Amino acid sequence: MAETRANLTELDPVWSRVTREAEEAIRDEPLLGGLVHGCILHHGSLESALSYRIAQKLSSGDMSEQLIREIADEAYRDDSTIGAAARADIMAVFDRDPACHRYLQPLLFFKGFQAVQAYRVGNWLWQKGRKDLAYFLQMRISEMFGIDIHPAAKIGQGIMIDHAHSIVIGETAVVGDNVSMLHSVTLGGTGKEEEDRHPKIGNGVLIGAGAKVLGNIHIGHCSRIAAGSVVLNPVPACKTVAGVPAKIVGEAGCDQPSMSMDHIVPAGGE
Repeated sequence: MAETRANLTELDPVWSRVTREAEEAIRDEPLLGGLVHGCILHHGSLESALSYRIAQKLSSGDMSEQLIREIADEAYRDDSTIGAAARADIMAVFDRDPACHRYLQPLLFFKGFQAVQAYRVGNWLWQKGRKDLAYFLQMRISEMFGIDIHPAAKIGQGIMIDHAHSIVIGETAVVGDNVSMLHSVTLGGTGKEEEDRHPKIGNGVLIGAGAKVLGNIHIGHCSRIAAGSVVLNPVPACKTVAGVPAKIVGEAGCDQPSMSMDHIVPAGGE
């Protein structure tokens, strides 16, 4: 078993780093041994560890931990892109969140990361036509993490949701790759129509805390939305918008605002 694990970790640098950090964490804090062994070191892959963690968090009197774990295991076996996205998400959190010092932390402690991984399983269920079960996971994600992501929403990889409380992402929303957002962000619809009604967020976008993006509008690649803004109109690529309602106040300030995580909008624009 040890040899098999060693072979797998050599082929998977993210998982290799997680397991190495897990062993270091137990040496530093033995009281976490049960948690770290149960969530990480008892597993042979990141996918297995994620299934276990998701099931731990979302199980309830309505559905057992074992059943949820079987659902998640099936999703990871059927679609390898779910696990690949999780690895990109771990690296994104580590690279962009100054409070994250180890790959281990998102998997064990960060509800934004955990909620996105659980959403990915729910999205797989939705695509398989198992919509009631997908809705159940959405409900439990909202109850456990305070994050409401419709399972039909489309979310890319390399996602970092910092603090993550009160995030809302609607049914027809699309979030591109390498997007960063803070707490209390809403990607919401307008009206009661059932057609496409939610925002389309381009790659590399940074969305500040409390920002609301409403309606079927496109937010261009590598743009920046200031904290507290209410965005009602499309945003061109590489621009910064701020205010209520939001207006263009300058350039995005860098090629990859979601990577730099710079939320400061200079007085008078840029």
